[in-house]
Amino acid sequence: MVIIVMGVSGSGKTVVGEALAGRLNWAFEDADNWHAASSVEKMHNDEPLSDKDREPWLRALNIAIQSWITDKRDVVLACSALREWYRNALRERVIDPESVHFVYLKGTYEEIDRRLSVRVGHFMPKSLLESQFAALEEPDSSEALVVDISQPVASIVDSILAGLRLGSSNKSPPG
Repeated sequence: MVIIVMGVSGSGKTVVGEALAGRLNWAFEDADNWHAASSVEKMHNDEPLSDKDREPWLRALNIAIQSWITDKRDVVLACSALREWYRNALRERVIDPESVHFVYLKGTYEEIDRRLSVRVGHFMPKSLLESQFAALEEPDSSEALVVDISQPVASIVDSILAGLRLGSSNKSPPG
């Protein structure tokens, strides 16, 4: 199974994803590590990525997701997945659609802006937050588990585990 923890930059994808993977004893992957160097440089220079920039990145992530599922490898993936077509691209050609679950970390612009103002050492500058919110096509509850980010990380992880019906020792939801 692959759980994709999604949201705008600063929503907590990496922190929550790592904590969730730790609780489940699953692997953790950060989609930021899959960006081409040219895309990282572009974002570092305050330039938002275009859909054309994102296509090879999404394709590579989709191939990885298919491989993880084929290999029966449980993975939590932190990935912005801002637009519906990005999410569709991530689950394209996945044999079992129930093996991919999206968790949307939802927060207000002001809340995330505050978080980004204190974050250091990340290539995504605070100045691109507006473009992230402009690009965001919020998934509804039929597409993703929607979780409010205003609570502590442990509570967010508890909400995800309950929402996906996963216990800390379970490998997949009952079905």
